[in-house]
Amino acid sequence: MEENKYEGLNLPNYNIPEDIQNVVSVTTIDRLYNWGRRWSVWPLMFGLACCAIEMIAAQTARYDMARFGMEVMRPTPRQADMMLVSGTVTKKMLPSIIRLYNQMPEPKYVVAMGACASSGGPFKEGYNVVAGIDKFLPVDVYIPGCPPTPQALIAGMMKLQEKIDKQSLKKVRWYEKGKVDSNYVPMPILGPDLIDVRRAEEIEAAAMKKEGA
Repeated sequence: MEENKYEGLNLPNYNIPEDIQNVVSVTTIDRLYNWGRRWSVWPLMFGLACCAIEMIAAQTARYDMARFGMEVMRPTPRQADMMLVSGTVTKKMLPSIIRLYNQMPEPKYVVAMGACASSGGPFKEGYNVVAGIDKFLPVDVYIPGCPPTPQALIAGMMKLQEKIDKQSLKKVRWYEKGKVDSNYVPMPILGPDLIDVRRAEEIEAAAMKKEGA
């Protein structure tokens, strides 16, 4: 049975007659704003590994993510507001992922799909794998599994909708004055290994200590 999309729009304790429930709503600006966003999340269209196959399956008629307004997967980050990291994040791929994230407009969200995207999975100690995308990007929802089923992905998307519902226009970072690109992530440097430039001072201090020893 399809969920009633208007159910979360009306304020509680307001009894609207049944014959006009689909015509009249009593609500607030926050609820109206979040209601529109929760039903129109546009994921960025890319896949990294085997989790991407489950992501594709979730878009088919059997599971029908269109019920949640998330079927419009965009091929460009400038038209997307949700990054679904579906698979193993290698050190070679990470700079491109961060570049895509920085090009996405606010509001934007990150969902880590599967064990590899969440923590590195079976490749956690591998020389070429990042032990979780949250080492570099702020993750909003983690979806466990290796790989997660389409049902698990849909459950994760519903959790993201619940998070959107709780946000307020007065507190969200993208409307704060004087904080342009407040969620910008510096590009890591890929050389003999992956260097997080945010840890430059820590790395320099460790190198100086080693030389002194």
